[in-house]
Amino acid sequence: MIGAIIGDIVGSVYEFNNIKTKDFPLFGKKNFFTDDTVMTIAVAEGLMNGGKPDDFIDAMKRYGRLYPDAGYGGRFKKWLFGEDRKPNNSWGNGSAMRVSPVAWFFGNLAEVKKYAKISAAVTHNHPEGIKGAQAAAAAIFLARRGKSKAGIRAYIENKYGYDLSRTLDEIRPAYKFNESCRETVPEAIIAFLESTDFEDAIRNAISLGGDSDTLAAITGSVAEAAYGVPEEIRDKAMALLDAPLLKVLDRWEIDRDTPFDELSLP
Repeated sequence: MIGAIIGDIVGSVYEFNNIKTKDFPLFGKKNFFTDDTVMTIAVAEGLMNGGKPDDFIDAMKRYGRLYPDAGYGGRFKKWLFGEDRKPNNSWGNGSAMRVSPVAWFFGNLAEVKKYAKISAAVTHNHPEGIKGAQAAAAAIFLARRGKSKAGIRAYIENKYGYDLSRTLDEIRPAYKFNESCRETVPEAIIAFLESTDFEDAIRNAISLGGDSDTLAAITGSVAEAAYGVPEEIRDKAMALLDAPLLKVLDRWEIDRDTPFDELSLP
C-alpha cells in the first residue's frame, strides 16, 4: 500500500491544479497526504483487526475523525462524523483508492476479491463502487503474482468490462476531474500498463489530469506490486506521514507476511 500513499502525496498538489505533462517535480514543499492515504491506512487496520464490516467501519471512522481536514467528499464526510454506520450506495472512486492493502493481505485472488468487496461495501455498496475496488485489487494482486501486463489487461477487461485498449495520449486531452470508479479505475490501470517503472507510472497517472491524487494512488498501488518502490521515493513520502499513520504501517509490516511462493490463483 506504500505505492498508494506515494501516489496520493505526489498527486495532492495537482488534484485541483491539473497538469497534462509528465514533466513535474515528484515532491515539493506543498505535497501532503490526503484522504486517500488516511483511508488506505484505515483499510489496513480493518484487515488486521479481523476484516469484518464493523472492523472497516470502526477504522474508517477512527482515522477519519483523527484527520478531519484530509479532503473527504461531502457525503462521505457526513458518514464519517455521523452516528449512522449504513453504506450510502456510492459509486465513487474512494472504494478503489483505499483497497490496496487487501491485495497484499491474502494469498489467493478469491480472497482478495471477497475482501475488496467487503471493504468497499461498508460505504460504497453501489455495484460500480464494488466493481472498481475489486478490479483495482485484482490488478494489484495479479501484478504481485508476476502476471504480464497483457495478462492483467485481459483479466480486467474480461472480468470487469473496463476498456483498457485506449492509450494515455487518447485519454489525456479530454479527460477531466471525475470521482466515479467507472472513469477513474480504467484510466489508472492504463497509466500502469503504459509505464516503464514505478516513477513513470506515477507520472503517467498525474499527466492525465482529473482526480490526480486518487488516479496516482490506484496506479501507484499496481506499480508497487509490479516494480517495487525506489527507496528514495519511499523515504520522501514516509517523511510526510505522522506518528499515528506510521504506527499502523509498522504494525502492517509485522502482521502481514504472506510468502510469495504461497500466492495462488483460485
